[in-house]
Amino acid sequence: MKRRVVISGMGLLCPIGNTIDAAMDALKAGRSGVRRMPEWAGVKDLHTQVGATVNDFDEKSIPREFRRSMGRLALLAAAAAQQAVAGAELDKALLGSGRVGISIGQTVGSPSATELYIDTLKREGVRGLKSTWFFQVMNHSAAANLALMFGAKGRVWAPAAACASGAQAIGLGFDTIRDGYQDVMLCGGSEELHVTTATTFDIVGGTSRAFNDTPHLTPRPFDKRRDGLVVGEAAGVVVLEELEHARRRGAQVLGEVLGFATHCDGEHMSAPARAGMARTIAACLESAGVAPKDVQYVNAHATGTPLGDPVEAQATRDVLGEGVPISSTKGHTGHTLAACGAIEAIFCVEMMRRGFLAPTLNLDEVDPECAGPRYLREVEERRVTRVLTNNFAFGGVNTSLLLGAAS
Repeated sequence: MKRRVVISGMGLLCPIGNTIDAAMDALKAGRSGVRRMPEWAGVKDLHTQVGATVNDFDEKSIPREFRRSMGRLALLAAAAAQQAVAGAELDKALLGSGRVGISIGQTVGSPSATELYIDTLKREGVRGLKSTWFFQVMNHSAAANLALMFGAKGRVWAPAAACASGAQAIGLGFDTIRDGYQDVMLCGGSEELHVTTATTFDIVGGTSRAFNDTPHLTPRPFDKRRDGLVVGEAAGVVVLEELEHARRRGAQVLGEVLGFATHCDGEHMSAPARAGMARTIAACLESAGVAPKDVQYVNAHATGTPLGDPVEAQATRDVLGEGVPISSTKGHTGHTLAACGAIEAIFCVEMMRRGFLAPTLNLDEVDPECAGPRYLREVEERRVTRVLTNNFAFGGVNTSLLLGAAS
């Protein structure tokens, strides 16, 4: 018997709020987290000048004994995890029991810490380096630091698949609990905004540049005037728990993970593939034993790129048809890469709990190339119980999560 996996705690920091309540209020009110980045003005040949940042974050909220080995992305993850653990009421004994694991995705190690490491090495040599810096730049920095901070002795996963990382981390936690290897998993993703991230997408022509002077008007998922993505930062963590385990300790059940799939296109490093996306969406529904008609809302990956949005729209239509409501919350938050799958899963759970569906910000005129799905262009007051959230990454790595309301 496969075990049921529920969500008993959640936490996030993102460009539209550092608490779940603040972020959900911003989603409903249509507030953008995108701003102009004057600190990038001196970077030669960088076209995009907009980004989405986490603001008013006090790094000292993390105890100093753990903070020393954390770069910004691990600090963001730690703060989100603190919210999630507190919400789930996980005590120290349970966290250290060996039945609790960690699964936190990130794209790379802390970019700012990496920059400091290399600059110091060049300028001062090895003696100028601090012994804790490598723990900030390693690719499992967030997961390892959270395991240390919470004393978790179970499995530790650290998927690094760019935009799919957060969703893969949740999916790995889901599989781990469902198959009986752990009872609780802290799962999610974290991303730190750095100019090198912007340049990565700028080089391939993927960033928004037409709205540098009006940052609140970009990105524009599915819109006719979309011109690229806006890079951002965030962290999101959910507590996944076996249903009966949660019931025995009296935990509040916020939602449920019903299905998960992750597949690769195997075709191109940067261009999306319609068939690969569709195959992943269909496999996720199959894993949950749910028919396409039973999906009541789709949170799209859609980042606002000219190439990616139409392909995703077509793939979604191929599997689900044209009636299901769909939106992309990246119009509000920008593209938070490794964190997007986690914060969007949290958005989905909260929309089910609060009885509304958020629209796509800046979707003024649907591009004919994206035609087909029923796009949400204003808040829809509606209670749903099954939602699909998709994330698609460089390398053709695709992920889908099916989430259900608490029952």
